Amino acid sequence: MEPNTVAKAEVQADAEVMASVEDGETKTLIIADVTTDDAYLTLALEDAASLPAWR
Repeated sequence: MEPNTVAKAEVQADAEVMASVEDGETKTLIIADVTTDDAYLTLALEDAASLPAWR
């Protein structure tokens, strides 16, 4: 059995997280906490896991 090496994150109870796909030369997935300044991440949509892959 592998140890769980993922650090636990603290999450605000009132956080509001949203996701969006931006079109351009490459499609980009954006995930952001809209209740906090500069709290977002982006990655190429082709690198994002699909929902069936998460199940």
